[in-house]
Order: sequence, then C-alpha cells, then structure tokens
Amino acid sequence: MTKNLLKRIITSIFLLILLLIINFNNKLIFVLSILILSLLVCLEASNIFSKLTENQFSKKFPVKKFNIKFLFLNLSTFLYVFFIFCYFSYKLHNTLGPYFFLYVVFICFFTDIGGYIFGKIIGGKKLTKISPNKTISGTIGSFLLSIVPLIFFLNIENIEIEFNLKHLLFVLLVSLVSQLGDLFISFLKRKAKLKDTGKLLPGHGGVLDRVDGIIFAVPFSYFLLKLL
Repeated sequence: MTKNLLKRIITSIFLLILLLIINFNNKLIFVLSILILSLLVCLEASNIFSKLTENQFSKKFPVKKFNIKFLFLNLSTFLYVFFIFCYFSYKLHNTLGPYFFLYVVFICFFTDIGGYIFGKIIGGKKLTKISPNKTISGTIGSFLLSIVPLIFFLNIENIEIEFNLKHLLFVLLVSLVSQLGDLFISFLKRKAKLKDTGKLLPGHGGVLDRVDGIIFAVPFSYFLLKLL
C-alpha cells in the first residue's frame, strides 16, 4: 500500500510539472499535447470496448453484429475525444487563457484527491455498485476539496475569479461532472472486467484513469461559462 502510494505521489508530481510546461508553453505545444493525450485515451478506450464486446456481446450477437457494435463504440469515442474534448480544450485555453484552463483541470484534480483521501480515511457506506471503492464520504470530500483551487486562484491577477455564489456553483458543477465522468469510465471498466485502463502511469494505471473526469469536465465548463 505504501509502495503504491509513493508511486502515485511521484507520478502525480511528474504529471503536474508536465502539465505546467504544456499549459504555459506556446499554443502549438498545447494543441499537440492535447492531440497526443486524446490518442492515448482513444487507444485505452478501444481496449475497454474490446474486452466489453468479448465479455458482454459475443455470446448474444453474431460475429457481424458484434464487430459493428465494437466499431460504433470506438468511433463514438474517437469523435467525442478528438472533436469535442480537443476543440473545447483549445477554446477554453485560447479565450480564457492558460490560467483558467489550469484552474478547471485543478478542480478535477482536487475532486479526485478529495475522493481518494476522504474515502480512505473515513470510508463508510458505498456510493454505488458501479465502483465499489467509491463511498459517500469520498463524494463529500471531492466536493469539499474542489473548492481549494477557487481559494488558491483568487490571488492570481491573470484570472478573474471571486469567492461568490456564482463561482462556487461553477466549481461544484464542474466537480460533479468530473465525478460522473469518473463513474462512467468505472462502469465501463467493471463491465469489461478491467481494474485499470492501462499501465502507462505507475501507481495510477492508464491515462484514461487519470483524465476520465477531465475529458467531460472541460467541455462542460466551457458551456457553463456561457450560461453563468
């Protein structure tokens, strides 16, 4: 447990440094990085769907329909990740600036950290059968720690954020979508009988394991800003 936690910490520090380099470098580096990230997500998602179709559909459908199902799932993921996530990541980064993009990603990070810490320390009643490791206390912790970036970014001149109901609502809604995205991927992994989406990140699993909430929260945050 301690060894795995150490791996998670080291990997998290590396990912944070990489994020800062990508986010505050020129736009070409940012776009290329988002495209590479999306490609890795699609590859890991393809592996999930491959296992999913083997476990859930192969006994129920003829081979032809089974292949069409697999193709549809992969195509849907490709279209979403590449065209929706990539596009709105660029729009958010380009229109609101790198600080705001970092702010949204940090809300997702702290949402994930809150769920992990509170879930491990407090434990308690399970949230859902979809993901046995997720607890109600972890969900509360996710919402509580998601507010940390709001407090931190208040003092940064390059980003217009105030501690008021509007910005608090923004944070909590982005945190909610991030958690729902995490649950959705957990549901797919459970159906596919996979623990992790991959093994690229020591202590974390796959890339999709780390960005499952972000790929939903970033596009959502852009639309939310238009409404609030």
